[in-house]
Amino acid sequence: MRTAISNAPRRAAILLALAIAIACGGLAYYLTAAVAPPQTPLQFDVRKGSTLTAVSRQLADAGVLNHPALFVLLGRALNKAASVKAGNYEIEAPITPLQLLRKITEGDYTQVAVVFPEGWTFRQMRRALDEHPALRHDTTGLADGEILARLGSSEASAEGWFFPDTYYVSSGGSDLAVLRRAHRLMRRHLAEQWERRASTLPLASSYEALIVASIIEKETGWAEERPLIAAVFVNRLRAGMKLQSDPTVIYGLGDDFDGNLRKRDLIADSEYNTYTRSGLPPTPIAMPGLGAIRAALNPAPGDVLYFVARGDGTSHFSRTLAEHERAVTKYQRSGRR
Repeated sequence: MRTAISNAPRRAAILLALAIAIACGGLAYYLTAAVAPPQTPLQFDVRKGSTLTAVSRQLADAGVLNHPALFVLLGRALNKAASVKAGNYEIEAPITPLQLLRKITEGDYTQVAVVFPEGWTFRQMRRALDEHPALRHDTTGLADGEILARLGSSEASAEGWFFPDTYYVSSGGSDLAVLRRAHRLMRRHLAEQWERRASTLPLASSYEALIVASIIEKETGWAEERPLIAAVFVNRLRAGMKLQSDPTVIYGLGDDFDGNLRKRDLIADSEYNTYTRSGLPPTPIAMPGLGAIRAALNPAPGDVLYFVARGDGTSHFSRTLAEHERAVTKYQRSGRR
């Protein structure tokens, strides 16, 4: 009996050591066992303000993580839980949890960035891709329509269908892969915002909303003014008035625009001249950001119909032509809107 009692602590110590070894072995296996995504390349978007817990659930839903709770514990143990960086990410091959944690907390430090600013045209995007030294240039020489076909898109025009953002890709990655991610992200954002649109919009489709958003993007760089700019254009559409937007005319001029918009440009009819034609231009005129898309689908309330630049980057908004003309005189602008 004494022998059995004296051996009990020894057996407990052995069992504890064995449990610790199993736990350590299991942890080591978890850290180094690569998980293959259900499809490659797999893209995911980490939104600004996302917590490690939220991202781990997102990755588990995408089939990248088997044990999201362990992933969160790993981040906390390595003091990385508060270091999640927003952005667009891509997984091209099986990845371990440790590699994945480094990817989302260090901003894909092993990859190169491709930046598409808000308001760029598709032509500017293609030029940036062609000139990027770290990319494989699979789209060089292809017509816009051929690129859309390779992306599986049936759109007639590529303009506006790519989301402006910073995309991280491996050095030597295809420019077509970057476009695919930007295209998917724009379609997703547009679909989400279309579902949240105001109920009385005079817009027949999400594509019309994309066109309006692109005009808003080119009209102002002030986030606070976007809903008001949207209100002007939506109210004009509702009233059957011409939009009279300079950026649409400039887009229509293409390479003929020399930086100075003249009266003859405003009276020369074209499908993008919203001074001579009613309704929307046939396509977007740029890549709108999320703020412009939200504004187009949820414009500010009110009956504003005009705006004129104050000269400091902001605009004065008016409800009547008489009020608008007084504002034009005050701010010494031509007052065509």
